[in-house]
Order: sequence, then C-alpha cells, then structure tokens
Amino acid sequence: MSESVIPIDKKEEAIENVQDDWEHHPDNPWNWPVRKKWTMVSIVSLYTFIPPLASSMLAPGLSKIAEQYGITSTTITALALSIFLLSFAFGPLVLAALSEIYGRTWILHAGALFSIAFSFGCAYAPNTGALLAFRFLGTAPIAIGGGSVSDLFSAKDRASAMALYGLGPLIGPAVGPVAGGFIAQSIGEKYVFVIIGALGTVSMVIGVPLLRETYAPIIRQRRALADGDLEKAKNLRGPMGNMSRSQYILAHLIRPPMLLFGSLICFLLSSYLAFLYGICYLMFATFPQIFNETYGFDVGIGGLVYLGLGIGFLLATWVGAKWADQAYHYLIQRNGGVGKPEMRIPALIFGSLFVPVGLFWYGWSAQAKVHWIMPVIGTGIFGFGDLPIQLYLVDTFTYAASAVAAASVFRFLFAFAFPLFADQMFAAMGFGGGNSFLAGMAIVLGVPFPIWLYFNGEKMRARSKLAR
Repeated sequence: MSESVIPIDKKEEAIENVQDDWEHHPDNPWNWPVRKKWTMVSIVSLYTFIPPLASSMLAPGLSKIAEQYGITSTTITALALSIFLLSFAFGPLVLAALSEIYGRTWILHAGALFSIAFSFGCAYAPNTGALLAFRFLGTAPIAIGGGSVSDLFSAKDRASAMALYGLGPLIGPAVGPVAGGFIAQSIGEKYVFVIIGALGTVSMVIGVPLLRETYAPIIRQRRALADGDLEKAKNLRGPMGNMSRSQYILAHLIRPPMLLFGSLICFLLSSYLAFLYGICYLMFATFPQIFNETYGFDVGIGGLVYLGLGIGFLLATWVGAKWADQAYHYLIQRNGGVGKPEMRIPALIFGSLFVPVGLFWYGWSAQAKVHWIMPVIGTGIFGFGDLPIQLYLVDTFTYAASAVAAASVFRFLFAFAFPLFADQMFAAMGFGGGNSFLAGMAIVLGVPFPIWLYFNGEKMRARSKLAR
C-alpha cells in the first residue's frame, strides 16, 4: 500500500513538538483537571449509551411490530431488530476519519442529531420498508467515543474511563428491553421510538453547551489560527500528514480490513468479541419466544428477563475497571515499570471461562422448562464473561482507532447476522442443543487463544509491521 493511502506521520509529529511543549501544555487534554476530564467522558458516554439502548429496546415488542406491519416471516421480524447494527458496523469507518479532520465534538453532535431524527421516523413509519430504512439510518458514531477517551487519558490511566465509556454499548442493549417491554405493552410500540428520540434530545441539550473538543491536533490547529500563525496551523495536520481529505477517508476505509486480515492477533481477538456480541443479540431475538411462550410472561414482564444479561455486564465492567486495572499495574511493577499490551490479557482469560458455563446453564434450563430464574441466571453468567478488553487493541496497534474499528465492524456484523438464523437453529437443535453448540464454539475460540496470546503476543507484535 502506498504512503499516500497510509501516511507515516513522524515528520509532522517532530514539527509539532519543536513548535511548543505540547506534552506539558495546559490545553493538552491529558493535562486538563480531573473534573473536566470526567465531565467529558460522562457526556461522551451518554451519547454512546443511547444508540445501543435503541438497538434492543424494540426486542420485547417485536411481536407487536410484526402484527402492526403484517410481517409473517420470523427472519424479517428479527431483521427489524438487527438491521440497526449494520450502520454501527460501517458508519464509524467514515465518521472516525471525519472526527480527525473536523474534530470529535461536532461529529458526535451530528450523529446524535441524525439518531434523533430517524428515531422519530421509525415511530411514524408507514410500512415495513420505511421502518427498516429508518432503523438502518438511526445510529450515532459510537466508535468515536473511544477516540475521545484516549484523547483524555494516558495508557496507564484510561482503564476506568474506558470502562465507563464501554458501559453504554454493554448495558444499553440489556437495559433497553426492560423499559421497551412496558412501553410497548402500556402505551404502544410506536412510543418506544418516541422515547428514544426524546432521550437523544436530552443528551444534546446537555452535550452541545458542555462538550469540548478533545482531539489534540484540532485543538492545536485552532490555537495557531487564533494566534494568527497560519504557517503553524498548516503544519499541524495531525495524522492526515500531506494527504487530502478524500485520501484520508480512503485510508480509514482500507486500514481496518488490512488490520483485520493482516494481523492474526486482530483477527482472532475480533472474532471472539464478535462471536460474543452475536450471541448477545441472538438472545435478544429469542427471549420473547422462551419467556412469553414457555413461561407465559406478557410483553412488559418479559422485558425484565433481560436484566440477567445487564447485571452480568455490570459486574464484568466493575471487574474490568477494578481487578483488571489492578492486575495490569501489578504486572507493570513486576516488569520494572514497563507496561505491555499482554498485561491486559488475564482479564480475557478469566472471563472466557464463564461464557460456556453461562450458555450451557441458559440453554438446558430453558429446554427443561425449570423455574424461569434459572435461564436468567445463565444469561447473567454469560454476560459476566464478556469482560472489556478493547484496551489490548488500543495498546497493541499503531493505528489504534482503526484496530477498534476493525473489531467493531466484525462485532456488529455478527450481531446483525446471528438473530436471523436463531429461529431455524433452535427449531432444529432445541434450546439445549443450540446453546451447547454455541458453548462449544466459545470454548474453541475463547479459551486457548488468550492463553497463547499472553505468552506469545509480544513475539507476534515484534514481527508485525502494523503493531507498535
């Protein structure tokens, strides 16, 4: 790949460092007061909480949606839920590049505005095609939020902030159906979308006046322009280097697939994360069948069963922020104060043990039709196994945003596809057999690979041109 597509920006960094001591400058987001940093993280987390909430809030009311629009195919019904995730997969590839050209803040604002508009579009969609189109378009640029967190904190300090930011994509899909079930049952499924639009509006009322730009090259460029130093502003182009905007956007489109298929580490880690996320949305699509038909729950009460996943995700986030961060710093101390990406892996090893246990528990307790709390506990165990480990990608690859984008594309494609075959798989294999198959896949993908990566990751990184 030519240098015009994937820039080498060391020259630009050297020019910037000569011109001012940015590392210690008060305008550097890394040097902002702690309160200001956490205010920014909280607002970005709010922005990125609402789209995942919207992605699954519809789940308990899918039967009512099918009835309203005359949908008879279970695949099309599941598509109404999962098509939302396609724009999650591909949108960030362009939006992440735009955030590095124009800044994070206004891309986040614009994404939230589009999300609000298409949420109201879903509420008043006249037919199935319009509903699917508005669902596809109604997402916000989630991937940019991770860039904002890395803008604000150094590698040693960003674990807790990344855990808070990651809470939205984890908790939103599990909490959404709880509210969505009661809304759909009491005032109608249309108001699920109305309330999502209203929440987005509230987030913008908070975010527009308070959110500040966090991307360092944009901040420095604006400072130079304010000082009237046009030459300095011209040199402060950040990772764009001497590329045009179109070349830079093209680089962002090309680089994630290159990382995904050019790095074994990125591919296997992204595959495992995608597999877990796919199972999560497969559960969302099949919960109504299990709990409404088998256990006789109505739409409102049926939404509460998603809390099992939510509690598991919450515990995983807490463990990721506390225990995993402590383990990381302990391993740094043992290594003479030098941190390595592989020091993030113990959390993945620990979490991978819970995933198959949760799937076996959930599937066979649902098949046996034992008390409803048993499959809910199984989903909680599964959720706990999904410990946040994206920091490994951030620490490993030179183009960290592209590595996270590559993982996100894979993850959301799996989440889009898995619900579409859930009904056929469980019809053929039963809930016990189907979940046992998924548990076996989780063991193959998730148990040996993290252990191998912990001991061999450094050697793999040393041989890769894409790694740090």
